[in-house]
Amino acid sequence: MFTSVPHQIQAAEIVLGCDDLATTLAFYQERLGFRLDAIYPADDPTDAVVSGYGLRVRLQRGAVGSPGTLRLLCDNPEAASRGEGDLIAPNGTRIEFVEVDPPFVVPEVAHSVVITKNSADAEIITGRAGMRYRDLIPGRLGGHVIASQISIPDAGPVPDSVHFHKVHFQLIYCYKGWVKVLYEDNGPPITLQAGDCFMQPPEIRHRVLESSAGLEVIEVSVPSEHITYIDHEMELPTPDLVPEREYSGQKFVNHKAANATWSSWRLPGFEARDLEINAATSGVADVKVARVKGNRAPIITSNNCPMVFNFVLEGETTLQVDGEEAESLAAGDTFVIPPDVKHTIFDYSGDLEILEVALPADFETKVY
Repeated sequence: MFTSVPHQIQAAEIVLGCDDLATTLAFYQERLGFRLDAIYPADDPTDAVVSGYGLRVRLQRGAVGSPGTLRLLCDNPEAASRGEGDLIAPNGTRIEFVEVDPPFVVPEVAHSVVITKNSADAEIITGRAGMRYRDLIPGRLGGHVIASQISIPDAGPVPDSVHFHKVHFQLIYCYKGWVKVLYEDNGPPITLQAGDCFMQPPEIRHRVLESSAGLEVIEVSVPSEHITYIDHEMELPTPDLVPEREYSGQKFVNHKAANATWSSWRLPGFEARDLEINAATSGVADVKVARVKGNRAPIITSNNCPMVFNFVLEGETTLQVDGEEAESLAAGDTFVIPPDVKHTIFDYSGDLEILEVALPADFETKVY
C-alpha cells in the first residue's frame, strides 16, 4: 500500500474543465451549495476552487479531459434535485442525486436447478485481499444468494483490514486448513478449523489475520451483491467481550465441529450436526452437515424451501432430478434444487457428507 511521506501531501482536488467559468461557478455555488475557497487571477479568472460535502473541486477554464460525474449522496434525492432528477452542469459534468443509505433489498429467488462441478478448469477469480473465488451458484438465483469457495494458497498473514458487510445473511464454513479472524465484541483472535463455521451477523466488524497454506472456506451470503465497508476507526480486538450482542436481530456464531453432537436427520439413513444458525438468526437460515448412517437405499424427496444449497464435503453420490439426466457428484460439487421438485440420491458412498444451507430455516420435506 502506498503511504505518503508525512507533510508532503497536504490536500487533494479534482480538476474539471469548463469554457465559461462564471456560469459554471455560479451553478456549483447557487444550485449545488458549494462554497468558493479561491479564485484567480482577479482581473480575468481562469481557476476557481470550490468545496463542499467532503470534496474539493478546481474549475479550470480550458482544462482538457472528461467532464466526469459528480454523485451527491442525499437523505432525500428528490428534494435535493428539486424534482429534476440528474442534472448536467454548464461544463458538462453529470450531477447525480442518490440516497446516502438506500433501502436494503433482497431479490426474490429465481428458481432453477443448479449443479456445479469441481473441475480442474473451473473459473477462479481474484477478489478482495487477494483471495481466490470459485462461484458455486452461477446466475446466483436472480441475485438472491451468492455461494463461493474461497481459497488462500499460501500460509501467512492476510492483507486485510477491519471491515463489515451490509448483508441479510452470511455464513463462513471452513472446508480445509485453518484461518485466524478477529471479531468485534468477541475477544482475541479466533481460529476456524476444518469443519468449523462462523455466522457473521449483519455489519459485525471483523478482520482476517492469517491462514494456513491451502485454506478453503465456503461462504454463503444474501443478497449476492452486497457492499463491504472499511472501518478506519475501529481497532480490533475491542476491549469488551459481548458474545450475546445482536446485530440486526442476529448473533455471532462460532461453531466448533469437535464439540458438535450428531442426531437423526430428516432423510432416512442420515444423521446431522446442527451448526447453531437457526437459533442465532431467529429462523433466517438453517445450516447442517449431514452424513450417512445406516441404510444406503435410494431416497426420493422434495421440499418447499425457497433456497437450499448443498455442498458435497466428502464422498460420492448420484443425483437424479425429475426431467433431468442423472449427475455423478463428488467432493467439491454443489447442487440447488427448486422447491417442490422431486429428486433422488442413490449410489452414495458410506463416507458421503454434505453441507446444507437452507433459507429460511422453516420448511417441510416430503420423502416418497
